[in-house]
Amino acid sequence: MTIDKKFENLFLNVTCRAALSSHYLVGKKDKIAADQAAVDTMRLELNKINMKGKIVIGEGELDEAPMLYLGEKLGTNLGPQFDIAVDPLEGTNCAAYNLPGALSVIAIAEKSNIFSAPETYMNKIAANVSEKDIIDLDFSVKKNIDNLAQYKNKKPEDLTVFILDRPRHKEIIKELTGLKVGLKLISDGDVSGALLVTEKKFNVDLFLGIGGGPEGVLAASALDAYNCYFQGKFLFKTKKDIDRAKKMGIENLDKKYDLSEILTGDSIFCATGITSGDLVSGIKIENSDFISETLVTHKSTNLKKTIKTKQKI
Repeated sequence: MTIDKKFENLFLNVTCRAALSSHYLVGKKDKIAADQAAVDTMRLELNKINMKGKIVIGEGELDEAPMLYLGEKLGTNLGPQFDIAVDPLEGTNCAAYNLPGALSVIAIAEKSNIFSAPETYMNKIAANVSEKDIIDLDFSVKKNIDNLAQYKNKKPEDLTVFILDRPRHKEIIKELTGLKVGLKLISDGDVSGALLVTEKKFNVDLFLGIGGGPEGVLAASALDAYNCYFQGKFLFKTKKDIDRAKKMGIENLDKKYDLSEILTGDSIFCATGITSGDLVSGIKIENSDFISETLVTHKSTNLKKTIKTKQKI
């Protein structure tokens, strides 16, 4: 089954409007308010769409932020049934402090086709390779780099790796530096970081490291359209994390998930810039209009495009 092409513009409008609402709070040093604005607008716009939608990945528990909550029903209750994954404001600190890379993100698929990820951390790896056993979470950093360099017919020092600049990655960053690999370090932006492996123009060969599990699932939707390789493993550090995972039906807590296990069938992905970053430009206001840039993918139609729109505020 495929998702009707008409939904591309409908969901594009959702993230554009959510991004606009958050834009007004950029640089105000209040990430909760910026997130709340995006959440409220996203909910409002989703409820206008003729669909039977259900949130399978909400946002905010790790940041204690407002949520489009797990299991929430959205839409007019007419039309197709969709699983919906959202991050109305990806990069809350980016918006709060007017830093690059804040996004409003959504992914949708037919019912039961998106893995319902627990709100916990995930170890992830992604690259624009179509074969297994080139990169793998069980491989050492050196083996992943050597394999990828050979696959791309490059020297290791000619590769660039995206990794979040966090204390938890200190040893990996040290090892990559020792291998003379190029690094792209950003403090926030888990979804956009993964998507930088999709095209040569971004000059990122490998994405790796620990970030949010839900963000991993969202990124997987776009990576799937580009035929990229993605693998994730949830990290359950507390009893609360484990109990939540078991309630969601996850029995094997050490399982590695390939992209095909995270997302099945057709999907649409939209990521609209709030502040400008590598992936897309941020919101711009011109009189009574706003200009937005959105990366949109739709697997069945082979849509992979950055779309600029101008709309009335």
